[in-house]
Amino acid sequence: MNTTATHAPLVEARGLTLRYGRKLALNDVSFQIAPGRVVGLLGHNGAGKTTLMKALVGLAAHQGELSVLGLQPQRQREQLLQSLSYIPDVAILPRWARVQELITLMTGLHPNFSPERARALLKRTSVALTDKVKSLSKGMVVQVHLALVAAIDARLLVLDEPTLGLDVLSRKAFYEMLIDEWCDGERSVLISTHQVEEVESLLSDVLMLNEG
Repeated sequence: MNTTATHAPLVEARGLTLRYGRKLALNDVSFQIAPGRVVGLLGHNGAGKTTLMKALVGLAAHQGELSVLGLQPQRQREQLLQSLSYIPDVAILPRWARVQELITLMTGLHPNFSPERARALLKRTSVALTDKVKSLSKGMVVQVHLALVAAIDARLLVLDEPTLGLDVLSRKAFYEMLIDEWCDGERSVLISTHQVEEVESLLSDVLMLNEG
């Protein structure tokens, strides 16, 4: 067994710096995320949280060193996304589609997606496979999104304000599913949120950003 590979950081950043024109969005940020961690990414609006997440998934050019799952996010993005899942701040699913159609679509799109696991996760919700997205509440849409993403055999899950705009019960159901179905001691989660009191008991680590 290669214990070195098993315990290597899933994310390693050194001197990560990112600019939008003259604005310094990330300023010399260094950190690691080990396997099996639930990391809270905290900071006020404009602190650089979303920018950091975009860099992690290969959507933003940067200076400094950044390794995610042993890969360079921008140069090896297609390979990276086979083992990384990302939910941005707004869960956008095609409103015309039925839930079963989304499962069929994901089966064709992602080599590591399990339709059986997606259906099992959806049984924990009140969403039916025949439901159309446009008939679902916002909380239900987020639960469908999480079920689809959690059904991917990935090693890192990146969540940017995943429960924004949801009621208390929907947020609670979301985090219960996340912890029960995703966190297994090997995979890690990075969660950006303003609702610190709702996730603080779940977190193993905290990463705080202030003005980049």
